[in-house]
Amino acid sequence: MLRTLNNYLIRHAQNCIGALGNMVRKPIASMLTIAVIGIALALPSALSIMVKNGRALAGGLEDIRDFSVYTKPGVSLGQAEDLRARLDEEAVVRSTQLISASEALQEFRNDTELGDLVRALTDNPLPHTIVVRPTADAELATLKALKNMLVQDPLVDLVKLDTDWVRRLSAILDLAWRTVWVAAILLVGAVIVIIGNTIRLDIENRRAEIEVSKLFGASDGFVRRPFLYTGFWYGLFGGVFAIVLLVVSLWLLSGPVERLIRLYGGGFKPFGIDGSTLLTVFTIGLIVGLSGAWSAVARHLAAIQPRV
Repeated sequence: MLRTLNNYLIRHAQNCIGALGNMVRKPIASMLTIAVIGIALALPSALSIMVKNGRALAGGLEDIRDFSVYTKPGVSLGQAEDLRARLDEEAVVRSTQLISASEALQEFRNDTELGDLVRALTDNPLPHTIVVRPTADAELATLKALKNMLVQDPLVDLVKLDTDWVRRLSAILDLAWRTVWVAAILLVGAVIVIIGNTIRLDIENRRAEIEVSKLFGASDGFVRRPFLYTGFWYGLFGGVFAIVLLVVSLWLLSGPVERLIRLYGGGFKPFGIDGSTLLTVFTIGLIVGLSGAWSAVARHLAAIQPRV
């Protein structure tokens, strides 16, 4: 029993190494196939990482639901301060900040692009602005009610909820996540077809060898095994190449992304490839490699019969 098991394992090891040797003997074709598999696996993985980072960033921004309250022309600084004090007493308000019209005008004057234009103005056209930051547990309905109340105030000209774009970003990310899944399914299907076609060509090139093996009584499993191992190696190396592409791509993008985050004053730390991503890419690579090989073997080996 033990000897039979050893012989079985030895035959599998021989087929596995033989399939690898067959790929090495045609390096250009093998590398091209591996590169196509790696690119097809890396593309949806990279998109998935980007969408996950976008979701994490959007989730972190959800807490910053600030109101910008602009007063009407002619409202004095004292009236604006009274309005700010009234807003500070609201239960859903965590903090307020009053930016006077003169402070806003000075900021524009210090701007390198708009400074000359602003200095040419004789009057200050800017309103007083109150930045209202709600509490972290404030619900959206409560914030809308506060906004509607402010709009009706005789001192208020406009109320701008600054996080409308965050909700739009979340909707865009949901669409992007669905797109990633569709792209992944299509690309995985394409990889299976590519591997199947590669194995089919290998079967045709070894047709005479297969006929002789069947003539001497080789079972379908014996004939099938080397091609399945070929698909295994294609999937494995394709997964490794996909990981290399992801690591290099994220390394090239890490500097610009971190600079962009610093420019926007965010404390968000982008994440890259974790263990689950590595395992997923390797697993999918092996599955598509074996699936492509099995589909080719099931269709074409049965049609090859020894000619007596």
